[in-house]
This record gives sequence, C-alpha cells and structure tokens, in this order.
Amino acid sequence: MRIIGGQHQRRLIHPPASLPVRPTTDKAKEALFNVLNNHFDFESLQILDLFSGTGSISFEFASRGAVEVVSVDNNPGCYRFIRQVKEQLDLDNLVPVRADAFRYLSACSTGFDIIFADPPYEMAEITRIPDEVFSRKLLTEGGGLIIEHGANTSFDDHPFFIRKKRYSKVHFSFFETSG
Repeated sequence: MRIIGGQHQRRLIHPPASLPVRPTTDKAKEALFNVLNNHFDFESLQILDLFSGTGSISFEFASRGAVEVVSVDNNPGCYRFIRQVKEQLDLDNLVPVRADAFRYLSACSTGFDIIFADPPYEMAEITRIPDEVFSRKLLTEGGGLIIEHGANTSFDDHPFFIRKKRYSKVHFSFFETSG
C-alpha cells in the first residue's frame, strides 16, 4: 500500500497481514483521487473516513493537506495501526477514532466536506449509509459522500446519488448535497 499524492507521496505503508480488511487498490485509489482533484481543494476540507480499515484513504487525504481527517474504525488492530502511522508520519490533521461507524454517525453533529465509506461489501446495512448521512445533514453545502462497494450493491435510485465509477471490482458511488 502506498500514499499516492501530497506531502508523503510514494511513501510505502505496510499494514499487518492479520488485519481483517480489503484495502482499496492503489489503482482504484488513484482514479478516485483524480476525480476528487477536479472538484475539491484538499487544503480546505474536513473529511470523515468511515470503516477506514488500514487508513489508506485517510492517509491520502491527510498527506494532501486536508484540515482534518476523522478516521473511524471499530477494529482494535485497525485503530492501533492508524494511530501508529499517524505518529510515524507526523499527521497532526488525522484523528483516529475507534467506534462503530453507524453509532458514530448517529452521535455526530459536525459537518464534513467529504465523507468516504468503505464498509465490508457484504454488509447488509450498506444501503443505510446515505440515508444516515443525509437525514442528519452531515455534509456541508456542496459536500460529497462516496461509498466504495461491490457489484451487487446499487444506489442508483437514491435521491442524492449522482454517478458511479467502476475500477475493476471496485465501485464508487458518489452523492452530493446539491447539483
């Protein structure tokens, strides 16, 4: 796993093999950030990364200078790894949180510019994520929600869905608060 852009560009990160995760591939991550580069100035963003796993997406946003990146994962090993990398890379803008993502959303009152969620593809509650985010008004005006998912999940009928991008087996569904 590597950081693709920003201050720590090309930095290799080696998560423990024991973590129960499926990290976003570098190819898919690079494509995602190419899309985001066209819409956002990273240095002014508040980011929420749900089901952060290895922290790959969080590290990418933090490396690119986001104001704050809140990285939420319930697994103690993932949480420890994210904290360890935060310290190694001196990422003061990264805030690791050990919590259940849905509980975090239900207690959250902060607005974010981008919310990224990469839940387990087979998670039954995956389709609840956009409803939780939009009903609680957790995105700033013009903010975006991105959900990484497998081929068997579709958000096409959600009222805030705008597009889907596919990179091999990785699918990203994009949602916005306004067009």
